[in-house]
Amino acid sequence: MPYPARDLSNPVFTCGHSRLAVGTPLLAGSAEESIFPRLTDTKQIGAFSVCRHGEWLLGQAQTPLSPDLEAATQLLYKDLLTASAGYSLCRIWNYLPAINKSGTHGEENYRLFCLARSQAIESVLGLNFPQNLPAASAVGTDNNSLSVLFAAHSGRTCHFENPEQVPAYYYPPEHGPRSPSFARATVLTSLDSKTIFISGTASIKGHKTSFPNDTSAQLDCTLDNLRLISATCGLGNNLAAEYAIERHFKVYLRHAADLDFVQSNLVRTLLLPSDQVSYLRSDICRADLTLEIEASIFTPLT
Repeated sequence: MPYPARDLSNPVFTCGHSRLAVGTPLLAGSAEESIFPRLTDTKQIGAFSVCRHGEWLLGQAQTPLSPDLEAATQLLYKDLLTASAGYSLCRIWNYLPAINKSGTHGEENYRLFCLARSQAIESVLGLNFPQNLPAASAVGTDNNSLSVLFAAHSGRTCHFENPEQVPAYYYPPEHGPRSPSFARATVLTSLDSKTIFISGTASIKGHKTSFPNDTSAQLDCTLDNLRLISATCGLGNNLAAEYAIERHFKVYLRHAADLDFVQSNLVRTLLLPSDQVSYLRSDICRADLTLEIEASIFTPLT
């Protein structure tokens, strides 16, 4: 997807000639991720700067929270669906200011974002929109603007769920006025390869947080969830470690002090020397979650 320039304090995502600072400081690992490095035909569609890479369509947008988060979210998501019309959405990245703080009506900002996102998608795709939801993540940002990035493709996609998690779009009302709008993973099959996007994955079983505020136990649970969604996607239980062409990971940490523990554990249990990994300081979508891991995996067609 877009890739950050070498700015350790605030990675910058690039789409063609457009640059976007998303406000997730880099703690360790790769300062540059290059999934689609040769982007062409940059143009503006609504709020989105859009460019192409073969059959891929990439877009990014950033807007201040004026007049509020709900309005900003509605605007960006309607523009996103306009920009990606005729393509299959494969992955969406969301970066929310003050994600765990209270916004309008005393509701948490993440829940307000989920409400507005769901309403915007339903207004365009209709009541059955959950079946078309791609992999996604939503994490906090140190910026004061909402940033949204997407990857879409002209081919067909398949979306997958973790058998030990309630699909996010079916969460009960205790998690907010509207459920989050994403699938746990999306797989795109092209002529000679597969691209697998695994959503931001955390310590959730069923629909409840497991091991609130316990980073060590949450890491174990998160790794278990990654193994489960890996198997569901057909990658075995280790995210195609034996045969993947490339594997990219982003590890979001609420507390920078957890870096050494999490990094050493992942090197021992998950990561290969060839993997591209970035460790980023970011708040997570639930206040009792301390970490989240996402993956983008590229394999030959088997």
